[in-house]
Amino acid sequence: MTTASSSTRIPGCTGARIAAAGKRWDAVRTGWLSLPHLLPGGTRSTTAAGTAPAVGPGPAVALYAVAPLRGVEHLVLDDLAAYADDRGWIVPAGCAVADSGPLDQSPAVRAGWQRVRAAATGRLVHGVVVPSFAHIAYRAADWERERAWLLEQGLFVVATDPTELQAGLTPEELRA
Repeated sequence: MTTASSSTRIPGCTGARIAAAGKRWDAVRTGWLSLPHLLPGGTRSTTAAGTAPAVGPGPAVALYAVAPLRGVEHLVLDDLAAYADDRGWIVPAGCAVADSGPLDQSPAVRAGWQRVRAAATGRLVHGVVVPSFAHIAYRAADWERERAWLLEQGLFVVATDPTELQAGLTPEELRA
């Protein structure tokens, strides 16, 4: 498990940092469906001691999840927001969206997913952050349809816990 990138230097203690509380992510379990040119080597740069780090604006992302019950959507969206914040990504207003219900529901009937699609079509976001790819589409046929659409839009997708559905695009597929 690695500590999230947001941290603060401790004055007088060379190399010591305080990590942001509650923000730990397992880098090995993060899945990527991405276009390499949208994700620079890092969103934060290091600078000489005593100067403020240069932080450029990160890509805008939508957060999307399907919660099994109404009323708990904010719990999963809070985790996704922390994940995006740790990477310097921006979440535009109205682009943190959750649907409630079963994962196997068609993405075409999910109002929240349709809002994410509208934001992507309107070029408000460069990518989507989800708990797993299954939150976009659980069934293989639905996933293939949504995957093709994501590629057409030039979006990257990050699954913070992709183990529920092992589907995604490799960099080789994106270049094809």
